[in-house]
Amino acid sequence: MNNLADIAAFVRVADRLSFAGAARDLGLSPSSVGKSIARLEASLGVRLFQRTTRRVSLTEEGILLHGRCRFVLEELRDAEALVSRGAAEPHGLLRVTLPTIGYHFLMPVLPEFTRLYPQIDLELDFNDRITDLVESGFDAAIRSGDLSDSSFMSRRLGAFRFVLCASPQYLAHQGTPQGPADLATHAALRFRFPTTGRLQDWDLADGTPTLGRTVLTCNNMEALRSAAVQGMGIAHMPDFLAADALRAGTLVSVLDPFLKEPGQFSILWPSGRQVSPRLRAFIDFAAQALFAPC
Repeated sequence: MNNLADIAAFVRVADRLSFAGAARDLGLSPSSVGKSIARLEASLGVRLFQRTTRRVSLTEEGILLHGRCRFVLEELRDAEALVSRGAAEPHGLLRVTLPTIGYHFLMPVLPEFTRLYPQIDLELDFNDRITDLVESGFDAAIRSGDLSDSSFMSRRLGAFRFVLCASPQYLAHQGTPQGPADLATHAALRFRFPTTGRLQDWDLADGTPTLGRTVLTCNNMEALRSAAVQGMGIAHMPDFLAADALRAGTLVSVLDPFLKEPGQFSILWPSGRQVSPRLRAFIDFAAQALFAPC
């Protein structure tokens, strides 16, 4: 595996899952790209792609190689940037993974980031999986919860908390709970984690309350918020997801004195990797712009 052009072709095909798309990006013919992949597969003695007439997918070996090769290519590009006169302006592709509902706090400030750094191309992956950054070729992840893994550097971005919400119509009809014990008589709208299938607990400061009948379970927070707005019951959701509806009065928060202390969102990146100018720009921007007080 000594041909850097073949590796670059492999990474681009793996990014696009398309030989034709990779060829267009690289300014080559599809047959040239195909020959590069064939040479690489012959050199390694493994198949890197599964190819049919309709789709291209990575094999297990291809997935493993993709993350490592992407990292190597990015390191080479960063090294070139450091000795280039153009290194003063961050540029290049930046891949970030974040929770599915992360677009609620990221997308409103993203135009300002692209205005400040027009040479950075962003690829955002919205999902709730726990992703191996190096293996998957991501530069950084935005996550909440336990950040004890020493293989990552991290920086706090801001606080959030879960709130309990219902529509004014629901509360007018069913009454407003005055304490956690009252939830046992109310309709519950529950979130199911798509990765584990586990129902989300409603953790309050005094523990996990006994809930009433679960009238709706779904694995999409947007749908849960909509159900609450439509008066189906009480839902448990992040404050930034509920904020617009709370301001508009289509949702009302309940049991605020019993809510837990806020949690934290942080941005993580591999600790053994030199931070590229584009990643440093994104980290600094996210720390300043996300969860900033209105």
